Amino acid sequence: MEGQINWTALWVFVFFFLLVTVMGFAASRWQAPDKKKGAHLDEWGLGGRNFGTWITWFLVGGDFYTAYTVIAVPALVYAVGAYGFFALPYTILVYPIVFVVMPKLWHAAHRAGHVTAADVVYGRYGSRSLELAVAITGVVATMPYIALQLVGMEVVIKALGLTGELPLAAAFVILALYTYSAGLRAPALIAFVKDLMIYIVVLVAVVLVPMKLGGYASVFHEAGAAFAAKGGAAGLILKPAQMLPYASLALGSALAAFMYPHTLTGIFAAKSADTIRKNAVFLPAYTVLLGLIALLGYMAYAAKLTVKSNNDVVPALFNALFPSWFAGFAFAAIAIGALVPAAVMSIGAANLFTRNFWKPYVNPSVSPAGEAKVAKIVSLVVKLGALVFILFLPTQFALDLQLLGGLWILQTFPAVVFGLFFNWFRAPALLAGWLVGLVGGSWLAFSDGIKPVHAFHFGDTSFTLYTGLTALVINIIVAAIVQVVIPGRALREARV
Repeated sequence: MEGQINWTALWVFVFFFLLVTVMGFAASRWQAPDKKKGAHLDEWGLGGRNFGTWITWFLVGGDFYTAYTVIAVPALVYAVGAYGFFALPYTILVYPIVFVVMPKLWHAAHRAGHVTAADVVYGRYGSRSLELAVAITGVVATMPYIALQLVGMEVVIKALGLTGELPLAAAFVILALYTYSAGLRAPALIAFVKDLMIYIVVLVAVVLVPMKLGGYASVFHEAGAAFAAKGGAAGLILKPAQMLPYASLALGSALAAFMYPHTLTGIFAAKSADTIRKNAVFLPAYTVLLGLIALLGYMAYAAKLTVKSNNDVVPALFNALFPSWFAGFAFAAIAIGALVPAAVMSIGAANLFTRNFWKPYVNPSVSPAGEAKVAKIVSLVVKLGALVFILFLPTQFALDLQLLGGLWILQTFPAVVFGLFFNWFRAPALLAGWLVGLVGGSWLAFSDGIKPVHAFHFGDTSFTLYTGLTALVINIIVAAIVQVVIPGRALREARV
């Protein structure tokens, strides 16, 4: 019952949480560099750029498929049915993009010693303004993403029967301390345990839960009947009007996914471009897992669950259908699944602040050891900010900002990616496109009440698209117009 502590589940949860805490602090000695290199931002913020195929696979998978994904995807499927499965084609489309684009980005970063995407942009275009635009967008888009990891952890802590803010605060203080100590090596090592636990939980659930509920036929029947009773657009299959927004959400999300600082941190930490290509081939295994996780949303209807919030669906399902010890194991897997991405996100944001704000504007002569020190402190501030955010502001605010964050980070795609393939665009054109895409996309989103899609009406015809993708098209058109209208020589000479 809610508010009543499930002691068996709690002790299992605490055991695994302590296990990863020990691993987090031990990570400072794992693949440790010599003392001289240990002071560099490359070592703390990118793990020495020496992660091979398996480590990169777990790290990138760990920070891409987050705790909030495990909570939110089934919650969305529970709420809207088939429309919630857009995450599957999105995580299929993303890997060809990674295969083609990310090795080139890695080469550009590795060759010049860049740590962030904004570093690469400055190295390519020589524009401090464009660099700062990319850096600010990355940090702002990342903050609500970290807060949503806290939402995922908060949901499972509540499911254990714990109340109050102290358990959540204690968990993230521990996270902050071992991230400060070990840098990117901590989440890389913990990701092994997190992914193994998540795989066990999901595979057990998708086999045993339907067996307890009369099989998959019964699961789909009950879910279909529930959606029919609700009415509206929800259902087991997409309505014709949903197909275009569904496809645009998948494409736009795929283009945005590896523009985030945390996913790019995993890319820059790889030891070779070939490592990235191999991961683009193997990472779709996580998409299979995600599809299985999404089915939990349908299973909740067959289990006749009643929840106060859609986010409570997964914990309620495990509490209802499994023994306490396995529920504790599942909740620990989800909570640990929050630690890995939250750590990488805070490191990515700290790298951006240090390299693209502190160094150029505050202390241009900062030493590599000084950079590492600043980044460590900023990573603590970022995590504290996310904790304050989630404790004192409504969760809906974090959800709204994360939706806007996806729109915003997508507007950095031309600046980060286009220069890897052709040299036509110049910094002022890309900056103009970024600004118009950001402002225009935000205006559309706010006019729709912070919804991810916007309906366009032309006479009797209307169609709906992902707002972020619409803003990206506007971004590129504006950049192209500025590039054509302003003479190329003037653009080359401009240093904005």
